[in-house]
Amino acid sequence: MASGRDYRGMTAEQRLADRRERLVTAAYTLFSGVGFGATTIERLCASARISNRAFYECFTGREELMRAVYERCVEETVITVSKAIGEAGPDPDSRLCAGITAYITFVTRDIRRARILHLEVRRAGDILTMERQRAVNSFTEIIEQTMGELPNGLPGRTHLLALAVVGALQELLIEWVLADDRPPLDHLIETALHILRRCFGA
Repeated sequence: MASGRDYRGMTAEQRLADRRERLVTAAYTLFSGVGFGATTIERLCASARISNRAFYECFTGREELMRAVYERCVEETVITVSKAIGEAGPDPDSRLCAGITAYITFVTRDIRRARILHLEVRRAGDILTMERQRAVNSFTEIIEQTMGELPNGLPGRTHLLALAVVGALQELLIEWVLADDRPPLDHLIETALHILRRCFGA
């Protein structure tokens, strides 16, 4: 009976995981570079150094691969922001300042991440509608939980204001990604915090 191992001493499951990871890595660069629309399966396979047949053993198509790349970017960002908030001071303003700073700093640290999260997710169209909405809900919930009840006489509107802040933050990052002369990160952070404080009266 075959052992299930190849010449590199990997099991079939390990080989599959290795190929998936190589494809995700290749897609992270190609989708954020030439874009999702211009990236063919052949190009992905060439970059990942696997066959076209092996691609379909890992993913059903480019759309599923795009979801995997986007969801990983979101997951890593949520973890980073949540950690920063958890390590900040106990007052809402300190925690939100830490969260906004962590978000912008982490996302812009790698232009590929910024492009996937804020540009290619929209260019990909309907295939990522549900994933994008889940991401928006996750970041909206982080703001809601951090702020608690509004102190400015607008009970019941915390969710809507948090959603508005997330939308504004996304537009700021799109501006940063597309600008020929990118605004300094501290300007983005200060602007986002200004919007947030005006919304929540913090």
